[in-house]
Amino acid sequence: MPSVYTGTVSLQSFQLALDLAGTFVFALSGAMAGVRRKLDLFGVLVLSFAAANTGGVLRDVLIGAVPPAALESWRYLAVSLLAGVITFYFPSAVKARWNPVLVFDAAGLALFAVAGTRKALVYGLNPVSATLLGMLTGIGGGMVRDVLLADIPVVLRTDLYAVAALLGAAIVAGADLLHLPSWPAAVAGAALCFALRLVAMNRGWGLPVAEADH
Repeated sequence: MPSVYTGTVSLQSFQLALDLAGTFVFALSGAMAGVRRKLDLFGVLVLSFAAANTGGVLRDVLIGAVPPAALESWRYLAVSLLAGVITFYFPSAVKARWNPVLVFDAAGLALFAVAGTRKALVYGLNPVSATLLGMLTGIGGGMVRDVLLADIPVVLRTDLYAVAALLGAAIVAGADLLHLPSWPAAVAGAALCFALRLVAMNRGWGLPVAEADH
């Protein structure tokens, strides 16, 4: 019994750590996007919370984990607001070589893709459904952030976005199907998603684009 309990607690802690890490970096991306658009503090915090939690809320509602963790636990709100406040008052501290919005977005995409897949598997979804739900978890926050700023969502542009999330999620689902350890698979899936997204941004990789008739 103690070993089963310890394993359950460890799995829950692992899921929470993935969720909060994804929440923080997605909140940074939302907040930085708000700072660049010169929003006030409230606007920046709204964007940070929306970007950080929409994907997780969608995931939890779809698998029946209600109320969603982002609304039930104070940790998600606290992490989102902390990232928003840091970005608002110290924007230079979160700037990077690349566009910081896109870099943090790539990190959030990777973390949420694997976290969403992992939670879907825990709730009994099959590997294919869990992979798709992991992708949805990853792209949800970025889509809402872009829509609130009246931008075309990144996922609908030419950069590899949903594809990167799908591949990262597939690593986690495949490892579960083969009964491989969870955390190495999550690390590998997140690393693949993040690396592919950054390389795609740096080299301009993308899917074919529709051309209007002339």
